[in-house]
Amino acid sequence: MDRDEALALLGEHVHKESLKNHCLATAAIMRAVAPAMGGDPDRWELIGILHDIDFEEIDEDMDRHGEAGYAILKEAGVPDEIAEPIRRHNYMKFGDFDEPEDIALTAADNISGLVIACAMVKGGTVTDVTAKSVKKKFKEKAFAAGCNRDRIRRIEAYMELPEFYGLAVDALQGIRDDLGLV
Repeated sequence: MDRDEALALLGEHVHKESLKNHCLATAAIMRAVAPAMGGDPDRWELIGILHDIDFEEIDEDMDRHGEAGYAILKEAGVPDEIAEPIRRHNYMKFGDFDEPEDIALTAADNISGLVIACAMVKGGTVTDVTAKSVKKKFKEKAFAAGCNRDRIRRIEAYMELPEFYGLAVDALQGIRDDLGLV
């Protein structure tokens, strides 16, 4: 599977622009952190693109999230090296996994929302977001409260948080047009 095939499959199952953008943002961060964590950037990007493929179809039912996505992916012929991390990224159901792509996925899934929230505070301008501003907002628990800081902190097994913030910011700045951010 290549990026275009993953995007097409995502488009068959995800229709909300905000969810598509979340998947693109998570994918960009996954691609950015893969080299630092010994991962394959292409494979990790596909995992990020497809990680919430089931979210609309399950009506956000977290008891089904991950398993339903895995079923969709397997039916589409997606190999387990991509489908399995997507199945188990629902840590509320499956607990913690210590594979690098699992840690990266849950960290990227959460930091993407934090970086985008920082951009929204700056009038939708992600180019004005810096690692320093993300670090400051990370400490404010009420800001982007849905972003699980503990999931983000798990990346510290591979890199310092400021490095991760920088990679995440750079990744989202690199796809700002796709996300509708300036």
